Amino acid sequence: MLLPPSAILAERIAQIQQTLPPSVRLIAVTKQVESAVIRAAYVAGLRDFGENRVQEAIAKQLQLQDCPGITWHLIGHLQSNKVQKALGHFQWIHSVDSLKLADQLNHLATDLSQPPCICLQVKILPDPNKYGWTVPQLLADLATLNQYTHLDICGLMTIPTPLV
Repeated sequence: MLLPPSAILAERIAQIQQTLPPSVRLIAVTKQVESAVIRAAYVAGLRDFGENRVQEAIAKQLQLQDCPGITWHLIGHLQSNKVQKALGHFQWIHSVDSLKLADQLNHLATDLSQPPCICLQVKILPDPNKYGWTVPQLLADLATLNQYTHLDICGLMTIPTPLV
């Protein structure tokens, strides 16, 4: 007997969660995934969902308003003209890739009751196709970043160059 897709998804989520220590949060990357699939993952117990496009995420969030406790993560490049919308729709922003963007986020987050959790995007190796601080740039900017009281800097985000 074939299981329905939602049962297969729930089984797979349960398998993955069993392998993770309690301190690790599983984030489902749902870019280009329909809201019905996100809802199935929610029913299976997931509460963290990652999107890379602000507008696409907002549409999904509207369709999933009846699902309490979802934490939305912005995992894609954040353009400066979308910062205000991102702050209103994401609890986590994983792709803060410059001091200019961090400054803008800090300034606009002053009116929020809860500061957004952010990850600083760092390029470990030079890569012209990726955004982010180089390690020396980040080290030079840490003193300024430490002064931003309206951001909760929670960690680093990096995408290594694929091994060939």
